[in-house]
Formats: sequence, structure tokens, C-alpha cells
Amino acid sequence: MTAVTLRLIDPERNKWRFYHLDVQPDLFGGWSLVREWGRIGRAGKVMTTPFPSPSEAERALGRLRRRKEKRGYR
Repeated sequence: MTAVTLRLIDPERNKWRFYHLDVQPDLFGGWSLVREWGRIGRAGKVMTTPFPSPSEAERALGRLRRRKEKRGYR
């Protein structure tokens, strides 16, 4: 599991959101958790968090995924 895309769609509340999580190698031999989020159909905001190993980055991805799923993302 290195990439996950979650969506939150609720037309009654005008919510059309996405949250994308991806683990990628960086240029310096480390690993990064790249998050992108925003409104579906528009450019999102991006945040990159460095990690020393892919397993630590994947654990962080799993934690964020569970947090977002609790908020209604699927």
C-alpha cells in the first residue's frame, strides 16, 4: 500500500472533496509521505513529510487514512 485516494461526496451539504496519500522516495535517499487534498475538480493543496524509511511513511499513511475514514471519506 503506497497510494490511497479517498473521497467525501455529500451533495446535500455541497461537499465534493478528495484526499490523496502517497509514499514516494525522495532525492536524498529518504522517503516522503505526500498528501494532496481539496475540492474534486480543482487543484489541491500539497504537503510533503519526510521519513527515514518506507515502513515509517506507510505507518503514517495508515494513521491518516483511518483518521480521514472516521470523518466520512471513503
